[in-house]
Amino acid sequence: MLKKPDEVAGKTWPAIAIGLFVAFGGVLFGYDTGTISGIIAMEYWLEEFSTEGNGQITGAQDSLIVSILSAGTFFGALAAAPFADILGRKWGLFAAAGVVFNLGVILQTAATEQPMFIAGRFFAGLGVGLISAMIPMYQSETAPKWIRGTIVGTYQLAITIGLFLASIVNNATKDRNDSGSYRIPIAIQFAWSLILCGGLLILPETPRFLIKQGKPEKAAKALAQIRRLDATHPAVVEELAEIAANHEYELSIGQATYLDCFKGTVGKRLATGCALQALQQLTGVNFIFYYGTQYFQNAGFENAFVIQVITNSVNVASTIPGLYLVEKMGRRNLLLMGAIGMCVCQYIVAITGTVAGTTDLAAQRTAIAFVCIYIFFFASSWGPVAWVVTGELFPLKVRAKCLSMTTASNWLLNWAIAYSTPYLVRDGDGYANLQSKVFFIWATFCFVCIAFVWFMIYETKGLSLEQVDELYGIVNKAWQSNRFRPQVSFQDIRPEEQRRMSLAELAQHQERKRSVGSVEHMEGNGHHRNGVNGHEKYGV
Repeated sequence: MLKKPDEVAGKTWPAIAIGLFVAFGGVLFGYDTGTISGIIAMEYWLEEFSTEGNGQITGAQDSLIVSILSAGTFFGALAAAPFADILGRKWGLFAAAGVVFNLGVILQTAATEQPMFIAGRFFAGLGVGLISAMIPMYQSETAPKWIRGTIVGTYQLAITIGLFLASIVNNATKDRNDSGSYRIPIAIQFAWSLILCGGLLILPETPRFLIKQGKPEKAAKALAQIRRLDATHPAVVEELAEIAANHEYELSIGQATYLDCFKGTVGKRLATGCALQALQQLTGVNFIFYYGTQYFQNAGFENAFVIQVITNSVNVASTIPGLYLVEKMGRRNLLLMGAIGMCVCQYIVAITGTVAGTTDLAAQRTAIAFVCIYIFFFASSWGPVAWVVTGELFPLKVRAKCLSMTTASNWLLNWAIAYSTPYLVRDGDGYANLQSKVFFIWATFCFVCIAFVWFMIYETKGLSLEQVDELYGIVNKAWQSNRFRPQVSFQDIRPEEQRRMSLAELAQHQERKRSVGSVEHMEGNGHHRNGVNGHEKYGV
């Protein structure tokens, strides 16, 4: 999987190393979302932050405390576009992790009452939202096309590692009878932020951002650093020329406003990306990671904290085969496989819990087993591939804006699920008391995922980010995308062709020119056969 194609010049380990390091930001994302599951079940935290006098918090408070992080991430994801376009991908990430996120951690660590704790979770969420949109953008813009899916997929692996670390730390501190029970898990996040910010100081800016800023010399230097080639090497010159030509073509047919994100094929891609990220949340995975400890405790499962460690371990381990399969099977096939597997598992968990109940030992074991199998299908498919696909979808001129909106749709549904879940599963007045029946909801959305992938997800494996533009300009039906082969060279587009030709027309035009040139070359060498010339062949 890591062996580069023979025709690729330079070295690829620097780009892989850069992509893997930047993915470390996913640990901030995963750890921050994972800590709350255990913290709100800790006895000391409940006594410290309860306003009811009974050492408990209300369902409304539960919803607010958990979901306010997702509200912050929603606004953070939307703010990622100006951050990434003004500060750059590199320094935007630095500001998000080093300033915004750390402010939230400070407030949570210092809090002794709910208002400050809630404010801290909002600002931490704001930082996580910024990071969650900019990391896949940075990775996509620096990774070689032949391994881009794997590199961007490591972002999800880092998220799962963060969730796993959070469950380990929560399990280690849950029995402390002092503020360290919750302050230690929260304060550890300073270390993750410090590691990311320290590395960003020596990493390059992305060449595509520098081209967008009109700085070709700096872009050449950055790409040369990433590929370990001289800035004048033909491979560096060729790659930058194609990036610059594609950007000029995109600008020639429209500006880069938010309104332009909703027009033409970009609008189609934006709808695809937003729906993909929303459905990733509607598969119900964060029900397990936000409320899993509480759910297992209330349902009568023994060792709820240990079960949460187990589910997080499965989540980490299962992401690794997904990193291989995303380039082997492709994005589309892997998403289809994952949606079918998740759908079956969720229905089994729902039916088992409804029919046998959660107090039956055999039913408990069955539920835990199929929750783990469900997590395997999610972590090896929809977990990483949703970030891979959205990172590849958009043209350079609107990439930051579109990615901020797709990521915001992820966080909007994340917030909705985090806020509504206590009302769905708890019993009592004003609560739905669904318990295990809530898995019917997630299973039904997994069924929707199957149809969505078939009709909307294009196969982008092996294409450069510029060739993805051509794919969407030429292929109208997602299920036909596997047959697509790039034809357009953006460097060969003449200025007078830019505005009056669509990408489909440009592809036909350039293919005709190549074929005519090939036939004329054969004629000149005495190899013209059957009396068919290029003009007759293509009806020109």
